[in-house]
Amino acid sequence: MNPIHPSFRCVVPKSFLAAATALLLPGAVQAAGVTIHFAGDSDVGEGGRWTKALAQEWAQKTGNTVDYISRPNDATQTLQMFQQYWAAKSGDVDVYMIDVIWPGIAAPHAVDLKKYFKENEIKENFPRIIENNTVKGKLVSIPFFTDAGVLYYRTDLLEKYGYKEPPKTWEELAEMAKKIQDGERKEGKGDFQGFVFQGKASESVTCNAIEWIYSYGGGTIIDPNGKVTINNPNAIKALDQAKSWVGTISPKGVVSYGEEEARNVWQAGNAAFMRNWPYAYALGQDPKSPISGKFAATILPKGGTDGKNAACLGGWNLMVSAYSKNPDVAADLVRYLSSPEAQKKRAVDLSQLPTRPSVYTDPDVLAKNPWFKNAVDILNNAIARPSTVTGANYNQVSTAFFQSVNQVLSGTKPSQQAVSEVERAAKRALR
Repeated sequence: MNPIHPSFRCVVPKSFLAAATALLLPGAVQAAGVTIHFAGDSDVGEGGRWTKALAQEWAQKTGNTVDYISRPNDATQTLQMFQQYWAAKSGDVDVYMIDVIWPGIAAPHAVDLKKYFKENEIKENFPRIIENNTVKGKLVSIPFFTDAGVLYYRTDLLEKYGYKEPPKTWEELAEMAKKIQDGERKEGKGDFQGFVFQGKASESVTCNAIEWIYSYGGGTIIDPNGKVTINNPNAIKALDQAKSWVGTISPKGVVSYGEEEARNVWQAGNAAFMRNWPYAYALGQDPKSPISGKFAATILPKGGTDGKNAACLGGWNLMVSAYSKNPDVAADLVRYLSSPEAQKKRAVDLSQLPTRPSVYTDPDVLAKNPWFKNAVDILNNAIARPSTVTGANYNQVSTAFFQSVNQVLSGTKPSQQAVSEVERAAKRALR
């Protein structure tokens, strides 16, 4: 048994199986009796339950078994866990669900999935994601679902306070959030917040801060050519702007918020605006949710009137371990999980973004997620973190960045000092 992390058997509701359609593709491997160890989704939201259920569905159809390993909620902790497996060349995990920023790190430990997917199947996905997942010609992972930062806003409160549309700039957001917050607190909602986001010293705030900085014209820490660009006036302006929110339109505790902490405040009806990922949409619109039918989602604001819209590119992919004892069967599970039918079902059930453009025009998907009509615009404005140019050293750069940004938000480090320190860390990583 692997001493690093325990695994457990998936359990799936009968109702889920009854509603599912046959997803196996022609020529799929049907090697019954094999156990596939799948390091899948976390328990954030409904993603983990859903992914476990779909994996178990494949197991029942093929006569195989899936042992599901839940990952930590924190992406950095997940990478550390996976790197322990990879360093040991462990065959105890066959399939990994990996972050969009990890292909460069994972490449030496992955099977080339071009062996299992035809060229036309690969081209069904957004080209940018396939490019991201390809390292030196090897298709390290196949897209599972994509992600991009989204602005959520309370439609009922905007109307109540005389606003006809969501904010176009961060400055407008701050103004609107303050007016709504003050008004709601005067009516007795003492803990109501104007804006919640992810300020925790983790990859979460890396995503938020890159959006702020890019929207003000401050770049993405390192440009695609390997030039370190973080130390510039626009980056400083963006961080100063974000710092001004803490304790005014955002709670002081936002510096310890991850995705779920922000969502819990938002979904309880205690915030006017929230920055988060698409998964929060379906949860917020659940009939039992206090804000169901009272909010919408749109693209994140620009940094001033001359700024740009920016949404950090996220998402998760599926790779087969180079150390798997059953790579063909493992690849069949990956095919099943990433199929067009599975992506449609995931979009309908979880409001998570498909990696195939064709799914965005599906009537069933749009009926459940009307905001998906804007999702292509959001993805067109998606910006990647500098993971390709930094390769295996990305985690080093991101850690220096999110620690410094968190200190700026907490008021313990000036923005100028923060960008100077990140600049030095990034240059060391590129040596």
